Parts: sequence; structure tokens; C-alpha cells
Amino acid sequence: MIYILIAGFTLFVLLGPSMWANSIIRKFHKTDTSLQGTGGELVEHLIERFQLEGVSLEETESGDHYDPESKCVRLSKENLEGRSITSVAIAAHEVGHAIQDFQSYKPLQARSQWVKKAQALEKLGSATALIAPFVLMLSKSPIIIALMAVSALSSMLVLTIVHLITLPVEFDASFGKALPVLEKGEYLTPDQLESAKKILLACALTYVAQSLASLLNIGRWLAILRR
Repeated sequence: MIYILIAGFTLFVLLGPSMWANSIIRKFHKTDTSLQGTGGELVEHLIERFQLEGVSLEETESGDHYDPESKCVRLSKENLEGRSITSVAIAAHEVGHAIQDFQSYKPLQARSQWVKKAQALEKLGSATALIAPFVLMLSKSPIIIALMAVSALSSMLVLTIVHLITLPVEFDASFGKALPVLEKGEYLTPDQLESAKKILLACALTYVAQSLASLLNIGRWLAILRR
């Protein structure tokens, strides 16, 4: 019984934040004709308002984000063309990152460098875990396989740790940049703004939530390596 409770609690910790964030984002994705424009139109307006020279807007299929290298705000079609509180809040959050970049916000610059290295290590870790069983079959050395397992699992943890360390970057984009913009610009009514605050919190937690959920892969690899 205790093992079932531990497993249930672990799943809650790893999947709970992601499930909550997704539910909040979906909840407020309904079209609201009282809004002044779509998410994409808000991005274009804010780029002009804050004179973010060189910043562009593109549609993406790989998730809403701001790319510091190409100076580009990328929104999914749903948020780019959507006229909903979710679309507006997510658009403001991503422009918040663009404002951070424009202001040479050091934590964002550091996060960009760390994430690149962490992603490379994560790929290396996955590849190592994949070939580990074959190495064991050929070498018959438990020491070698143990070292490979530790290396693989450690590298897969790196991205999660990086997102946890740089969580303040996301909170600043949501509540230090996006929320004041939405409040002072009167883009939303007071009731809409309260909903937007929940979405901005979900935006701030998205990367960490996804990283926590991805830790379940470690359990899968451990099960494979124990065979």
C-alpha cells in the first residue's frame, strides 16, 4: 500500500503542474469578441509600442516562445489568430521575453546559454541510455553499464535543473513585464485581467512543468536498464 501511495504522490508531483497549466490555458481559450484584437495583433502592437527594433513575429508548430537568437516571437496558429484571454496573455508573456532581451536582462542571456548546453547533454544522455543494453551484452561488465547509466540519467536531469534555476526569468516575463503592460495599457477588463494572471502563472511554470513530466522518462530508462 505504501508503495502505491509513494507512486501516486510521485506522479502528482511530476504531472500535476503540467496538467494544471494546460487546464488553465485551455479554460480561457474561448473566443472573446470584447477583446481588442488577436494574440498576433497584440504582439505587433507591442513591438511597435516599445520600439523593439529587429523583433519579428512568426507562426510556429513547436510551441509558443521567444527566440533571442533570431529576435523572433513565435506563436502557435491558435494564439496567433485567436481572440481569447489565453492568446492575449501568452502573446504578452512572449513579448515580455523580447523586452527582457532588449533590456539585456542577464538572467535571460544566461538561461539561453544553459538551455543549449542542457539540451545537448539531454540528447547525449538519451543516446547513451539507448546503447547501454548493447554495451552490456558485448562487454558483460556491470561497472561499465553502471557508469553509462549514471552518465545518461544525470544528463537527462540537467534540463530540468536549468529550468528550475532560471524560473525567475519566466516569472519576470509574466509578472514583471507582461502583467504591467496589460494593466497599464488597459487591454483587458478587471475581470479578464484576473483570468490573465492565472494564465501568466501557467506560462511561467510551463517549462518547469514539462521538465518535471519528462522525468518520467528516467523511470522508463531505469526499467529498461534493469532488464
